[in-house]
Amino acid sequence: MKEIRDVKKDGKVRKWQQADLGLPQRRAEGDQTVFRVHKVVKVFSFCKRNNLLLTGGMDRIIRIWNPYIPGKPTGMLKSHLAPVFYLHISAEEKRIFSMSTDNTVKVWDLENHNCLFTACPKASDIQGELTACHYLSNIKALCVATDSVSLLHLRMRARPEPHLVVSHKEPIVCCRYNKTFGHVVSCSEGSVIKVWDFETGMLLSEFIGAHGNEDITCLTFDSSGRRLVTGGRDGCLRIWNYNNGHCLKTLTQDEKHNEVCDCTYVEVYQNKYIIAVGWDRRINMYFDSPHDFHHFWKPQPHWPDDLTRGHKDDILCVVQCPPSLLATSSYDGEIIIWNMISGHIHCKLNTPVPTHHSEDPEDRSVSHLTFLKTRAAKFESRAASLISNGPQGSVTFWSLFSGAQLVASFIPSRGKSQISSIVVTTGDTCAYVADKLGYVYTYDIRDYALEGPKQEPPKNVKFWRAHVNAVTSLELIEKEKALLSSSVDCIIRLWSMDGEYIGTFGQSELWDVFTSASWKHPMVPYEILIDPQSMPVHQVSAEDVSALQIDHMEEDKVIQEKSSAKAEQTSDLNILEDPPTDLEIKKEINMQAPQKMRLPQEQKKNSNRPFNSGWHNAYHTLKCHEVANIPPIGRKPDVSIIGTDFFKVILKKRVTKVTSKD
Repeated sequence: MKEIRDVKKDGKVRKWQQADLGLPQRRAEGDQTVFRVHKVVKVFSFCKRNNLLLTGGMDRIIRIWNPYIPGKPTGMLKSHLAPVFYLHISAEEKRIFSMSTDNTVKVWDLENHNCLFTACPKASDIQGELTACHYLSNIKALCVATDSVSLLHLRMRARPEPHLVVSHKEPIVCCRYNKTFGHVVSCSEGSVIKVWDFETGMLLSEFIGAHGNEDITCLTFDSSGRRLVTGGRDGCLRIWNYNNGHCLKTLTQDEKHNEVCDCTYVEVYQNKYIIAVGWDRRINMYFDSPHDFHHFWKPQPHWPDDLTRGHKDDILCVVQCPPSLLATSSYDGEIIIWNMISGHIHCKLNTPVPTHHSEDPEDRSVSHLTFLKTRAAKFESRAASLISNGPQGSVTFWSLFSGAQLVASFIPSRGKSQISSIVVTTGDTCAYVADKLGYVYTYDIRDYALEGPKQEPPKNVKFWRAHVNAVTSLELIEKEKALLSSSVDCIIRLWSMDGEYIGTFGQSELWDVFTSASWKHPMVPYEILIDPQSMPVHQVSAEDVSALQIDHMEEDKVIQEKSSAKAEQTSDLNILEDPPTDLEIKKEINMQAPQKMRLPQEQKKNSNRPFNSGWHNAYHTLKCHEVANIPPIGRKPDVSIIGTDFFKVILKKRVTKVTSKD
């Protein structure tokens, strides 16, 4: 037994010695898990809360593993174009952050494994060879080390509240009404296109990935309304049969793939074109030929004036005024009117620079244009024929003929927020203006700016708040007397032209647009009611006027109204009747005045008061003047009279005076 004990002690000593030397211990086969990947694994991340393991490497694929099932990954994320260098799981935000060796950052949804966001090196401005990366959860930022250290702040969009009805999961770029089929077509930043029934608000169809992983930026219809044209950040235009989601044509630009900002479909003397503008600063015209069966189309040669005298900055908007006028606007505030038949420039308009203080003085971009077509068709020289938005929330009216010039400019927005959409009725009688605070303003422009420059704004008929965030598009459906609005708050709403709330596309209860009883009116969307910016603005906060000045203004207004009313009454009496005599006035007073007995104390008070009949007549003719409301100068109170009854003191003084006189 003693020998066995010595052998055990020697064995324990040897194990302790090996542990002290730091020699590696081989794990038992039942105490390890092996995850086999065919190519090299360069990075991994483990989340204990969700019990997930991520691996990434040379094959550019992010694999999601269950630690207890090493044989096959439970999910695979394929989007990187270079080897994966960094992985991080944020359990609190339910996000996966990944970065590849080409300095591309991607954000994934942990639950459904969708790619939510991609930051390319050009957008994030990360240059150089990637050496290290770390996610800082407390400030929600990604720290990247290359030739320099970059800090990327990742802003997470809040999830919609349970009671909030949304039309899309992503911010809505624009929506249009198709009068041929009675449909509403909307597109979002997630490259999702949805088709809705206008009369009921029901979702009819949707198709995703219209431009791959890139966002959609604009859409329009052809003249027949049977085809849908969309533009995206990939620099391409696509023509769709939107009823079945089939892509018919793809319109490409050059090899740079510059973003398309706006597009429109035009007809010029039976020739049909699709016009696109964007970051390439050129007007790209695609001839729509029904006999061209090629899937890819190239643009027509550029106009000579477009190459030599065209825009010097990114083009943001393009609109057409039949038959031959085309207007484009750019980021630097320049507006160019083109003759589509000759390709020459008709005139150039420059947005005025704001004179007063601005938070962003360099922002002179013009992102929306609208023709007043009835005026432009008559070539009225002095009348305003074009409306544009401008800096600091301004709306500008332009005259285009016989010396193009600015005719009128005003700011409709309450907070000087930038105008994001403008639409006018068919007869150019009414204009609907929307801003980035979600407000919609209605103006009567029937006779506005017809005879030259105007200093005052047009008459504001009505305004209401349609969304809690920026309105991206407005669409008038005049035949049904309805207004369509979309916003970056992921919501599309339908209103009457008077601002009555009909409903939200995507809500559970369907409406009948022809039956007002099925509308939501007089209800208002819940998120608008609880938003602080929906509160009415008081005159003190809206203008630089003090409260004392407003009180005086209101008092003066009341005094003027009373004096004018009295003047009208007296003038009417003078006109209708002759002035009454003194005897008639005395008789009327004696007949109407009630006979009241005076109290004994009142009789004594009057009998004891000495009557002074020698007052000067000037005291009876003194005029009353208003005294300025100035606070009196404070005086030190008399502490000696504290505790005394002032009524008794005054009464004793009067009694002593009366007895002394007697």
